[in-house]
Amino acid sequence: MPLPPPVLLLDVDGVLNAVRPDLPEGWRRGTFNGYVLSWDPTVVARLREWHESGRVELQWLTTWTRLADRLLAEPMGLPRGLRTHDREEVLPTGYGEDRRGLSGWWKLAAARAVAEAEPDRRIVWIDDDLAEQAADTSEWLAAHGHVLVVAPAFVRGLTHAELDRVEAWLDETG
Repeated sequence: MPLPPPVLLLDVDGVLNAVRPDLPEGWRRGTFNGYVLSWDPTVVARLREWHESGRVELQWLTTWTRLADRLLAEPMGLPRGLRTHDREEVLPTGYGEDRRGLSGWWKLAAARAVAEAEPDRRIVWIDDDLAEQAADTSEWLAAHGHVLVVAPAFVRGLTHAELDRVEAWLDETG
């Protein structure tokens, strides 16, 4: 039986939502839950195509949690109903709003849970905070060569060059 496609763990702010004052030609902007988001629909379309073709399985790993699916998916051009990972899955009850759990960054705990649930499945993790969280993530990532990380610049967001890198990795290992 063939392995399922790689999981692509997707953040919103700093990845899909580029926090930039200018709006490049062709980009879109919208207000969601009181926040203004700006995105490149061609980047989003490429992610959607990968998901719909079975090249990857998109999953949300964002502080937007379930709001990403409910509020952002359709307006941005992504399918509804993607699996969503959130703090409650990985942090102790009553921990509060701090983004770091008792054993480190809550998103790392979620990525670890994905990897542990299906140890043979490849993972692409796209989050602008990966560079900032290097102290937490570097040891785990070094031990998990089947995980590719991409850390877009917060202001620029995810680019086609970064997606080209992901595509090359999928081709190499797939």
